[in-house]
Amino acid sequence: MERSLDIQRDEYSRRRLLAMPLAGTIAWAVVAAAGLVLDTFGAAMALFVATGSIVYLGIALSKLTGENFTDKTRPKNAFDALFMHTVAMSLGVYAIAIPFFMADATSLPLTVGILTGLMWLPLSWVIRHPVGLWHAGVRTAGVLAAWLAFPDHRFVAVPLVIVAVYAVTLLVLERRWRALEGAGAAGAAGRQPAAASA
Repeated sequence: MERSLDIQRDEYSRRRLLAMPLAGTIAWAVVAAAGLVLDTFGAAMALFVATGSIVYLGIALSKLTGENFTDKTRPKNAFDALFMHTVAMSLGVYAIAIPFFMADATSLPLTVGILTGLMWLPLSWVIRHPVGLWHAGVRTAGVLAAWLAFPDHRFVAVPLVIVAVYAVTLLVLERRWRALEGAGAAGAAGRQPAAASA
């Protein structure tokens, strides 16, 4: 029997949700490192490759975080499909980023950094938690501020802002998951029959 969307949303909300943000953190850290040692074109190519690899890296990391995206035994969840649609939306961003990159190569961290961060907005709604709203808002403001403040170091400053936002996001997501796990364990213990008195 098909489960309701409310049940599927609750199941999705109880996931750890660390693999993809970990992948994003690693990818943007690589971009920052490339920005330190490569010229603008080299740093731009590193950005294209690193950000384009986030999904694949997230799939690999999901085996370490316990989320295991490739687990075929897990029941299908409609919100996995929604997530994949947000990934496709983020890939569509490159249709905006590439023409601006062709006009000004240093625009790339700004366009990709902000536009791919917007996929956090629907996640907040799905999991009923403000972390995605915070991530998208702070990331947008921080990326814009860094891009304007450091015109000669945009491939370093902007990725570092994104890595910092991810670091806080990861802490919040992990605390949220541990609280959910704790609440679930406490609820299960409360439903156990009382032990018989000796």
